[in-house]
Amino acid sequence: MRRSRAGAVSFAVALVAGGAHAQSNYPARPIRLIVAQTAGGNSDMVARAYAQRLSERLGQQVVVDNRGGGSGIVATDLVVHAQPDGHTLLLSPTAHAINPSLFAKLPYDTQRDVKPISLLGIGYNILVVSQNHAARTVRDLINAAKARPGKLTYASSGTAGASHLTGELFRVMAGIDVLHVAYKGAPASLTALVGGEIDFSFSSMASTLPLVRGGRLRALGVSSPERWPTLPDIPTVSEAGVPGYESSSWQGLFGPAKLSPVIVALLHREVAAVAKLPEMHKRLSTEGLLPQGTSPAAFEKFIAVEIAKWARVTKAAGITAQ
Repeated sequence: MRRSRAGAVSFAVALVAGGAHAQSNYPARPIRLIVAQTAGGNSDMVARAYAQRLSERLGQQVVVDNRGGGSGIVATDLVVHAQPDGHTLLLSPTAHAINPSLFAKLPYDTQRDVKPISLLGIGYNILVVSQNHAARTVRDLINAAKARPGKLTYASSGTAGASHLTGELFRVMAGIDVLHVAYKGAPASLTALVGGEIDFSFSSMASTLPLVRGGRLRALGVSSPERWPTLPDIPTVSEAGVPGYESSSWQGLFGPAKLSPVIVALLHREVAAVAKLPEMHKRLSTEGLLPQGTSPAAFEKFIAVEIAKWARVTKAAGITAQ
């Protein structure tokens, strides 16, 4: 009996040692980074920025594989069913946390089947109106909406997308009745806003700031928890009239659920190092994003909070996937 137990212990130790040895050789081949967005978008830009530097640091090429469509579900499902050896990873945006409340059934469990590794980048939206709009502050806009229930309109770049839900979060938290108008993409929604066809919009900093600085739109507030570094004179929506309001657009790195903690820790360490590079800050800030490098535990908590928040918003607004 004693020999049997000793043998079992030795076997277990050998297995652990063998696994650790295999992980110490990671990565053993190129890493496939599946991006839940088509080429050209913010997620693609973030993926390529990190892939370049991670390739140098890891000694293996990080290959970006764009798998857009299906609200990121197709890309996520590919990673969920990949070998959990760290050679297939996922970069997914905010939709990752929105999908569980939009779709009655997903082919995976967002929190159980996907391993959060690190938040890569985060950005916020600007609440804007046209220069000819009467509202000068967030409070002005809320008062106007309450004076004319159901009459004010806000634009988004598409139904059930991040810009739509950001507007719905504002509607719910401000206690106002406004009408959502969906456009095919951000450029179309901003054109309508500049032309006065729409009352307001929550739009990304990258696409909106040129119009604000050019005097074609007026910024009332930012959706960040604190004032944005390059816009110190623009209040947050929270301080300007809707306490506690915050809405972000982000990109995160994930892996299969059974990905080794050793590999997760290694990837996080390298991501955090890359996020601190001045060139990364410069590259992402041009798109209104800040590089991150969040720990796996903090990112997991962040995802849980995001899923709960968007579930409340979609339920209150009666939004489902189209």
